[in-house]
Amino acid sequence: MGKALARLRKGYGKKLVSIHMWNAWLVLFLAVSGLLLVGGFWRELLGEGRVWLKWAHIAFGLVLLVPVIYYLLLAAKHWKRLKGKGPQKANVIFVLILLIGWIVSGIVLWQFRLAGPRAANSALLIHDLLTWVGLPVIIYHSITRVKWLKEPKKRSIVPEPGLESKYKIIGESQKSAAAQEPQPMYSRRGFIKVAVGAGLAVTLGPTFVRWIGRSLQLPGAAEYAAGNANALLPDPVPLPDSAPPIGGGAEGSFRVYTVTDIPAFDNSNWSFTIDGLVDQKFTWNWEEFVKLQREVQVSDFHCVTGWSVYKNTWEGLPLAKLLDMAGVREQATMVKFYSGDGVYTDSLTLAQARMEDVMVAVMHDGKPIPNQLGGPVRLVTPQMYAYKSVKWLNRIELIEEDHVGYWEQRGYDKDAWLPSAKRV
Repeated sequence: MGKALARLRKGYGKKLVSIHMWNAWLVLFLAVSGLLLVGGFWRELLGEGRVWLKWAHIAFGLVLLVPVIYYLLLAAKHWKRLKGKGPQKANVIFVLILLIGWIVSGIVLWQFRLAGPRAANSALLIHDLLTWVGLPVIIYHSITRVKWLKEPKKRSIVPEPGLESKYKIIGESQKSAAAQEPQPMYSRRGFIKVAVGAGLAVTLGPTFVRWIGRSLQLPGAAEYAAGNANALLPDPVPLPDSAPPIGGGAEGSFRVYTVTDIPAFDNSNWSFTIDGLVDQKFTWNWEEFVKLQREVQVSDFHCVTGWSVYKNTWEGLPLAKLLDMAGVREQATMVKFYSGDGVYTDSLTLAQARMEDVMVAVMHDGKPIPNQLGGPVRLVTPQMYAYKSVKWLNRIELIEEDHVGYWEQRGYDKDAWLPSAKRV
């Protein structure tokens, strides 16, 4: 009987150790790959590899289903053995909520085209929140639990009902032996706990607070507006529909993604050009550009990574009117856009460029567009994902040949339409 119980404990313990080890490695990979995917420096360095990393992140997220389902098959047995152990039950529930929440929100983000922008926006918020709150906890839990499960004296595994009396003496002798062993001033588990807590307080704490502020739109959370590094004079005077914004003010928070350092401009280093296959080339300095007749529109802004900002009031020049000013030659088939960062480019067909809501924007919600959001001038393409909305726009070229943009070269779809777009 003793050998049978030992085998039961050993086999059950090995299963739990296996689950925790898989969880630890999967969560570690997902954490690292997730940080690489959102980091501007890594986005540029990885290039096309970012697309492969994204698919690996999705694949490993789906693989995370395996240990979760495996545990659920053992859950009834495990739950019986946690009888009377409230904190351990709470811990199991917490970890399961984290894992299932990550998986479900991740699937919505993966299938964002089917889910729609609002569902994807909510899923991204949940995914982020679970990451901030749960990642340190689940890594700590997985690492320390493996060690804990390898120590039979500490496992929450007791004999089957009816066998407790037979093994009570053995249990008491184990406790007695453990009590006689010299105790260290601190355990390895305790040290890891303190180190993780200190790291969270020093490193993640302030970042988490800023993220909460931006997500909930708390006062002072829009740091990008106060930190605008552009120094272009004069400031554009907003039209009546921009101040106050007829959209009521943007709903949501922009996430700043770049493939280079964020540039800044002043009157001496900024100009705007439209050239190529046009009847008349134009080059404006800032003073001239802000005198051009602008219009106002309200539109939503959707990023291909899953987040959105709704009811933006943009003020600028409709792209179709700029093309008419320059006069488009018959040979031209594409409109190519250049970013002032000197790296980023993208393109639209002539039909897409002439859609009435495609705008060369100068103001957002009645204020100059800050350099963090792509100002002083950026393209706005409301019916396409935001990688088409070129930031720091300073040149438009009409071309005859096709042009594959920066992210399209690195695996993004050239077709950037939103699911609800009126395609042309």
